[in-house]
Amino acid sequence: MGRLRVSEPGEVVQLEREQLLALVQTDAELSEILMRAFMLRRLELIAHDFGDVVVIGSTHCAGTLRVKEFLTRNGHPFHYIDLDRDAEAQVLLDQFHVSAADVPVLICGADAVLRNPSNTQIADCLGFNVAIDRTRVSDLVIVGAGPAGLAAAVYGASEGLDVLVLESNSPGGQAGSSSRIENYLGFPTGISGLDLTGRAYAQAQKFGARVLIAKGATQLACDRQLYEVQIAEGSSVRARAVIIATGAEYRRPALPNLSQFEGAGVYYTRHADGGGAL
Repeated sequence: MGRLRVSEPGEVVQLEREQLLALVQTDAELSEILMRAFMLRRLELIAHDFGDVVVIGSTHCAGTLRVKEFLTRNGHPFHYIDLDRDAEAQVLLDQFHVSAADVPVLICGADAVLRNPSNTQIADCLGFNVAIDRTRVSDLVIVGAGPAGLAAAVYGASEGLDVLVLESNSPGGQAGSSSRIENYLGFPTGISGLDLTGRAYAQAQKFGARVLIAKGATQLACDRQLYEVQIAEGSSVRARAVIIATGAEYRRPALPNLSQFEGAGVYYTRHADGGGAL
């Protein structure tokens, strides 16, 4: 539902979600207007922290950084309250009966309070995957929503295939975290990874591709007429064809508890010979 304002008498046509998607896919003129309006609206919401999500955390907490990155890369607006700086932080903690030991805390809507939530819990709370029917047999399942996976989704869906994309974290993959990409075709002056993958994600959705967020694939069964892909939570999806676009996995330093401090105190890069360096 949404509000609108008219400057002169006219007629309002109410469309269901599926009808609107079909209109965007088939009417080039209206598609350009609607897609631009949706994208600018989302940017405005993000820029002014509008929305029903509040994150309470600390810049010294790796979990806080993870939650903020997950919301940002999924284009979901949120308001951030820093325990170390904001005076209102303690008031909110008391109001929702949580302590500093529970951070990061995510307040979703009017009454849902998540203590140090996983990305899957956040996706479920915000309804990222509610509209996706997992019992439907897809023409194509794509594992991975990086640039390659999103490109495959755009090409498949634009040709009329029923496409489902599985992504264990956020759309964009490793490219989505790049501050600047200058060697990608079509962007001679460069573009941020978040902008590039955000456009690709919107384009895939425009053509009707469905994307499951924070639902990674764990197993592929090929011993039957339809392929079956197991999802981390225990459910599965079926498809007539599968594309695996999981990207690269770089070697990480062999340090105990690295995941606890990665990006929040421990940073590393790679030597030209391929070795890692702290």
